[in-house]
Amino acid sequence: MNRSPSRLLVVSVVVLIGLGAFGIVRAAEASCRPFARTPCVRVLFLGNSYTYVNDLPAVFRNVARAGGQNVETAMVADGGETLAQHAASSTSLAAIRGSNWQFVVLQEQSEIPALASALQSQTAPAVGSLVGIIRAAGATPILLETWAHRDGWPAYGLDYAAMQAAIDAGYATLGGDLGVTVAPAGQVWQSVLRHDPAVALWQDDGSHPSRAGTYLAACVLYTRIVGASPVGISDTEGLTADVAHTLQAFAVQP
Repeated sequence: MNRSPSRLLVVSVVVLIGLGAFGIVRAAEASCRPFARTPCVRVLFLGNSYTYVNDLPAVFRNVARAGGQNVETAMVADGGETLAQHAASSTSLAAIRGSNWQFVVLQEQSEIPALASALQSQTAPAVGSLVGIIRAAGATPILLETWAHRDGWPAYGLDYAAMQAAIDAGYATLGGDLGVTVAPAGQVWQSVLRHDPAVALWQDDGSHPSRAGTYLAACVLYTRIVGASPVGISDTEGLTADVAHTLQAFAVQP
């Protein structure tokens, strides 16, 4: 499960310390570059600690800028927050409607999509509501498919592979039913591990992403939002060149 302190709404330039939870972040460095030659691409992230740990929006922004894109990002995220909670949150809805976003990334709590009953009763109605609101605001929704826990979900008899397969199926159903693009970070995560099990994608808790895991998610989002390959992008977020290249290469898989 994803845990953190309560949400803070940040409306000015901020300094993010450690892994603290925060609400919508619009720091100065998150804004589009006013004199860039490329159009501004504005992306809002709605999620939980899987999104704010390592600051996925910032990593995506850095990767995209290194790829020649002019990108602005913002985030609404609290520990363990579900999409049903986002759909009922005045903060989240105001964030969607408050700016001219081109894309809104939706990241569900890590375990719900692994249970078909919970997916149908909780996630599907929430995503349907959010997708309608996002589209009405003139933006394109993107579903960020997450990764299974390293040790699976023993309480429900799921090992890592079974949990990931269930998550894959859940997001595929949501995307197909609603006509929403899925950024398959969980599937790519599994492919990377098959290629090289030594790549440390999880933190020690076996749930949250390491820096490499966040970088991989950012590269997968780059392919879906920008529509280009991240292979060869110079920004590695402190990872070795070999690891970054591997993650970039796998991110382009269908």
